[in-house]
Amino acid sequence: MKKSQINKEKLRLKSLFGENKELDSNPDLEHSVKLTNGTFIPKNRDNISVFRGIPFALPPIGERRWKRALPVEASDKIFEAYYNGYTPIQTVIDSERASYYPQSEDCLYLNVWVNNSSKVKDKPIMVFIHGGSYGWGGTVDPLYDGYNFVKLHPDVVLITIGYRVGIFGFIDLSSIEGGEEYQDAPNLGLLDQIEALKYIKQNGAAFGGDINNVTIFGESAGGSSVSLLPIIEEAKGLFHRIIAESGSVAFTNSKEDCQILTKQLVKLTGLNNMKDLINLPTEKLLEPNEVLNNINNFPMRDGRIIPLDPYEAWKDVKDIDVLQGTNKNEMNYWIGELGGLYAYSYGMPIKFEHDLKVLKDEDKEKVNNFMHSMKDNEINKISEFYNEIMFRLPAIKQAEIHSQNNKRSYMYYWKVQSAIPNFKACHAVELAYVFNNVDETIYTGEKADENIAKAISTMWVNFAKTGNPSIEGIKWDKYDLERRSTLIIARSGIKMESDPLSNQREQLQSIIPYLINPGYGTLDLHLPYLEGIKAAIFAFNNSIALRFKK
Repeated sequence: MKKSQINKEKLRLKSLFGENKELDSNPDLEHSVKLTNGTFIPKNRDNISVFRGIPFALPPIGERRWKRALPVEASDKIFEAYYNGYTPIQTVIDSERASYYPQSEDCLYLNVWVNNSSKVKDKPIMVFIHGGSYGWGGTVDPLYDGYNFVKLHPDVVLITIGYRVGIFGFIDLSSIEGGEEYQDAPNLGLLDQIEALKYIKQNGAAFGGDINNVTIFGESAGGSSVSLLPIIEEAKGLFHRIIAESGSVAFTNSKEDCQILTKQLVKLTGLNNMKDLINLPTEKLLEPNEVLNNINNFPMRDGRIIPLDPYEAWKDVKDIDVLQGTNKNEMNYWIGELGGLYAYSYGMPIKFEHDLKVLKDEDKEKVNNFMHSMKDNEINKISEFYNEIMFRLPAIKQAEIHSQNNKRSYMYYWKVQSAIPNFKACHAVELAYVFNNVDETIYTGEKADENIAKAISTMWVNFAKTGNPSIEGIKWDKYDLERRSTLIIARSGIKMESDPLSNQREQLQSIIPYLINPGYGTLDLHLPYLEGIKAAIFAFNNSIALRFKK
């Protein structure tokens, strides 16, 4: 976005802020809902009720910092549900509009959209989990606003949930004095999501929802979350279907990887005991968090909450339906994230070199053969390697495992491009279509095609309703090992295809178990990664840009 657009967006997000008040009486008996922790009053527009900022857990503040969220307390009080809850603590960056909104450690809130024009009883409940690399994001992002979604699809209840991110949601404190009491800290964000789902199970019926038909869906870190929740014991029974967009169980870290962040926290704060860290005011952690966001942790494969081998654990996922997929040019999103073409051309080869270090010799040879098989420039080859190994192939691996359990498993491949130069069919470009928010152009660059948006959102809703995403005129076949049926979503049309890019899949499938992810925490550089990126911008001349053109 241009600077003027960014400033406009910041003003727009800040203007949405307000604090929900306790009321002496109920001004809207018809559309209010009585929940565990009180009666909540929505704002109503065109017969659609919007509930914002409903707390689903006690605030994880003070002594509860880095602790598992506790359930809400019962209450008979009456509250407004007019304003979104706080965004979780994170660095303010241009591409994450939720970061413009007021932030707090007190961030465990959810939003609900209900179309009152529908008289359907027991509507399917769809729960969205936002992305942001487990270090950013929030429910206030206009891209996730559910008004247009439930207006087009009145027979569902849509809910978006918040969770802790960055060092407040994903950090291993076991090596710090007193850290043995904080075993949940590496995966608190996921546990927050589970607490939200427990709250929805208790209260979803009050919104007209069917608590026995809950679909969780998410993108990026949200897609990873909905891929991990089925293999977390505590989450079982809280949902019945998942839709994973551009995220998988590969978005996880080992304990060794997570210690990089822990050591940096100690270094930046000068504190190596939990008592002092807990007593540190939030504002004293903002600057360390800003530095550490660059190497933020993904959820930790601790063997307690998340299995050490998440793919093996997926073999036991037998009682849910699964829809998942990825975008053709996922990596092009990071051209914007890393500061443009110059920075991307410098940063990605560094990451590629370091990721290859963990591979066995025979697997390095397979990667080399893959690279040589493509007739393209170096940067585009590296991008395609990561499109495959960080996104498409992990999703395929999950689909392979799940399809053998004789359950409904569906796969898509998104090819509708952004109008933003160089972005193509990048990471997150599908979100405006899924939510039917066609005027939200942050990733599309232009108004999204309304017909595609209607088709895709209807598929998502049909899947939530019945477990079958097919729509009139398009039969979406289940994924299996024989045909590998995949829905191709392109401007030229939406159609089924058998085993797309089969050669690339076969070349790289042995690399999948390495769980290579988009994190930068393991980069072994002599200077901070982002400083190296900045230096590269000045080191490369304009001819570099030609390397990105096919």
